[in-house]
Amino acid sequence: MARRTVMHDFSGRLLWLTGANGVISREIARIFYDLGASCVLTDLDEAGVKRFATELDATGERAIALRQDASTSADANAVAAAIKERFGKLDFLVTSAGLYRDQMIHDMTDEEWNLSTAINLDGVFFTCRAAIPLLTKGGAVVNVASVAGHCGSYNHSSYATSKGGVLTFTRTLALELAPDVRANAVSPGLIDTPMVKTLLEKQGPQLIASTPLRRMGRPQEVAQTVAYLCSDWASFITGETVHINGGRYITG
Repeated sequence: MARRTVMHDFSGRLLWLTGANGVISREIARIFYDLGASCVLTDLDEAGVKRFATELDATGERAIALRQDASTSADANAVAAAIKERFGKLDFLVTSAGLYRDQMIHDMTDEEWNLSTAINLDGVFFTCRAAIPLLTKGGAVVNVASVAGHCGSYNHSSYATSKGGVLTFTRTLALELAPDVRANAVSPGLIDTPMVKTLLEKQGPQLIASTPLRRMGRPQEVAQTVAYLCSDWASFITGETVHINGGRYITG
């Protein structure tokens, strides 16, 4: 008997994606759009995310862009209100806004710590809280965390701490949204984006050598995992974290 190939079908479904102007985020948006979903794309860089939305959908019917400062609850509430007015509901939420800066603990100011945690952790809470009343039965939330949230990260304490909080928050979210909505996280490792350029310049060969698959990950591989977690193929998965790091996490 021939095997059937089933493509995920997100037709008639709606995605809210934060940090949508980032490299990984753009791949997430492209995949969801190609699978039929409509997309509300938000980012602090309003001009940039609007250009991307137009590139994705020149008609503006299935992809719209809105400004959202992840560190501000009022922006999350405003986006939720806009979604309710135009679409009336929400099926998928992916929180991908983030701030990653080199900063040793002893040099970090209160303001630098607070900004990082506000974007990387508070922003996830603000956005999820605003989205909950709109989420449909069978909907899904995926929060983008990081391998740093599991093992720490030299010179990135605020980022790693925030992402660790995202992991715990996601598990609690899964408990509170069940049984109608699922919530999971993904923890990318070394992914080929500008964010890791400085890290690669310092430790590139060593990092690749310590990765069992002996290469960096591709943004598309993160995006595909996010799409899977939102799909019906993952209908019995909630409160989990998927590592996307080529096995580097298990090598320490």
